[in-house]
Amino acid sequence: MRTIAKAAEAKLVEKRSRFLAFAYPVSSEEEVARHLGELRRRFHDARHIVYAYRIRGREGERARADDAGEPAGSAGRPILQLLEGEGLWNVLVVVVRYFGGVKLGVGGLARAYRGAARAAITAAGVVEEVPQVQVKVRVPPERLGDALTLAGRLGARIISQGYEGTPTLELSLPDEALSALKAGLAPWGKLEEV
Repeated sequence: MRTIAKAAEAKLVEKRSRFLAFAYPVSSEEEVARHLGELRRRFHDARHIVYAYRIRGREGERARADDAGEPAGSAGRPILQLLEGEGLWNVLVVVVRYFGGVKLGVGGLARAYRGAARAAITAAGVVEEVPQVQVKVRVPPERLGDALTLAGRLGARIISQGYEGTPTLELSLPDEALSALKAGLAPWGKLEEV
């Protein structure tokens, strides 16, 4: 899954209008709401605060675009189309516009919003992210070494290690490795998804 590496921002000036673009990695609509709230407070004097996002998770896929008072389809939709075209998920892009006194027209607005969004995404850096799953593994004490070896071979990352009557590992591993972990642990371990 393609996403962005980090939060970033960029600026574009088009016919004296300033477009301030912000790209954020997000995994929920709650995160989207938090970022939008922060930007609305920070740029309370801006004419338009336009956004689009795409989120893919266990609950499914969600996407939304908002033109924030700009002509329909001239602001949020071009940003969403950019995210779709780049195949990006778990990304929020917000563009704050300060009107410069010269009308850009629907086409000009669409190009400016898309250009500002592209600059923020470029600044954030696009990465390929491997979908992860978190699991809790319980094993007999004498098999802890075997469990750690198996987890390491499958590319798992240890989140925590403890003792709850038996040794317990909380792991994060690639989705595609889950069935191999289950099969490897079946004879002597217990696995539950977190």
